[in-house]
Amino acid sequence: MPKASALVVIDGSFGEGGGALIRTALCMAAITQQGVRIENLRAGTRFAGLDSEDLILLNALTSMTSGESAGATLGSTWISFLPGKWPKGISGTLPSVKTDSNRVPNAPVILSALMPVLAKTQMYSSLLAEGETYGVHSLSYDYFANVTMHAQRAFGLYAYPTLEAAGFGRESSGEVSIDVEPSVLNGIQWSDRGGLKTVQAVVASSGVSPNMADRATSHLKKLAQTANLPIEVVHNEVASKTSGIFITTWATYERGVGGGGAMGGRGIRVEMLAQNAFTQTFEWMSSNATVDPFVADQILLTAVLAEGETTFKVSRLTQRFLTTVWVVKQFTPIHITVRGSEGNPGTVTVRR
Repeated sequence: MPKASALVVIDGSFGEGGGALIRTALCMAAITQQGVRIENLRAGTRFAGLDSEDLILLNALTSMTSGESAGATLGSTWISFLPGKWPKGISGTLPSVKTDSNRVPNAPVILSALMPVLAKTQMYSSLLAEGETYGVHSLSYDYFANVTMHAQRAFGLYAYPTLEAAGFGRESSGEVSIDVEPSVLNGIQWSDRGGLKTVQAVVASSGVSPNMADRATSHLKKLAQTANLPIEVVHNEVASKTSGIFITTWATYERGVGGGGAMGGRGIRVEMLAQNAFTQTFEWMSSNATVDPFVADQILLTAVLAEGETTFKVSRLTQRFLTTVWVVKQFTPIHITVRGSEGNPGTVTVRR
């Protein structure tokens, strides 16, 4: 990646205007060794200002690059980050940060963002992140460990996450550890997904009636049978200080992976959770896409770092994904071609 002396200035309200923009900008700054200033942080969300996830990631990257940062306080509307040198591997526990409203970070989100950078450091890293591991409209541990990692390993990225303790919701105290190996990243050609390999599901629960997990398992199998699909369902009773249930479903192909998930809540029948999770996966399977929208977000940085060309088809181009593409291009003249429009299927090609 080329190194430039000019400070890259990013408008944090651009496009989706959320956390993905901040994470992408900080990681690209570390990788390209360019200073960055991000203004109007999270201005596109209802929680404007620097969030706990952003602060933990900023502090980790500052340490990895022996860099400097400013504006690094919760709620700040701007930050600057100046990396001092090429990132090095790190080990230990990432300090947890809570907001004034006791919202904790999403642990898999932080580790997912750091993972491609850590893989390129030519050092082994072993980290533990604290916070939410299962939540509403956020990256869950089982999706991260099974869907995200399946796609990342196709690039040659080798990392091994472990759920140390589950945390249900944004006021929980879960823990996820990960070991990241030095990895040689190569582009993937996922223009067609080939044959179906497996359809799988995990029912993760803590402190709820065993009958709920049994009902979820039974309903998932019924849904799969109706769709004429084989399915493997595993129930994991996870250690947690809080009670909860989360269902993750996914399908893997020869050259593709996609899935979905649903979190339990007061008044929501477990059969409805199973239906929601299964429907997300089945709808993706009904397309010809090789990744779902969430996988696309998580592999973009890896594709940027990989040698050779990467091609994949996504079932729906989101504003979040298009925003991260824009951010990457503020740091490097890499070729990222996106065919398709927001809200519709698309084909993405990344090459240097």
